[in-house]
Amino acid sequence: MKPMHSQWTRDQLLVAFALYCRLSFGQLHYRNPYIINVAGAIGRTPSALAMKLVNIAALDPAITSTGRRGLSGASAKDRAMWQEMEQDWASFAVACEQALATAERKAELLPGTEPEVEPEAQRAGQDRIAPRKIRIGQQFFRTVLLSAYGRRCCISGLSVPDLLVASHIVPWREDADNRANPRNGLLLSALHDSAFDKGWITVEDDLTIRVSKDMADPTDPFLDRTIAAYNGRPIRPPEKFPPDREFLAYHRQRVFRG
Repeated sequence: MKPMHSQWTRDQLLVAFALYCRLSFGQLHYRNPYIINVAGAIGRTPSALAMKLVNIAALDPAITSTGRRGLSGASAKDRAMWQEMEQDWASFAVACEQALATAERKAELLPGTEPEVEPEAQRAGQDRIAPRKIRIGQQFFRTVLLSAYGRRCCISGLSVPDLLVASHIVPWREDADNRANPRNGLLLSALHDSAFDKGWITVEDDLTIRVSKDMADPTDPFLDRTIAAYNGRPIRPPEKFPPDREFLAYHRQRVFRG
């Protein structure tokens, strides 16, 4: 058995942050089989890894604002890594996914534990500039949004993974720095992703939905039922990484057909 270390290495912290991003708050416990396997692979006990995950949660305003305080033992390294994550999501996503993939290989986890890849991410992987990093970033982006929104469309509540899209608020082509930033994303059904991408719907700062008046069509009951009826309703708020107001403002001003 590998010796346990008191000081967490950078690779171990990257694995912990990767798990925090992909697991719900309720899954951050030492009895979680996934945490047990990964903990063994990085030379930590399940209890130590679970405690680290809850310490990370204590740094997340989206978690603490709901009254869930986590633990108070977040280290200076934890805080520095949180800042690193928020300052450069693209590089951080690649580092996290690579560290976790190495741990998963060591743990010999069963197939199917890897993040699902959105078709958009597969296309992005064909980009001529750093194709593998772009693919990993998109894979990370989708995985985090699935976790943050409980694997449900934040507008309709649809829970069929194959019909859910990790949608960018500021379009993917417009902001390379925030392509992997989950605060630049919403988890939407394919229908609502298309309407959002084309500017027929948007989201206000208070997370209510706004539907373009140009979409009104009294002769189309399907349109009324699936899109127009959501005007003024709130989206399902994510557990973590809520949409950034600056990104929402960009969408309303530059994409929305208001």
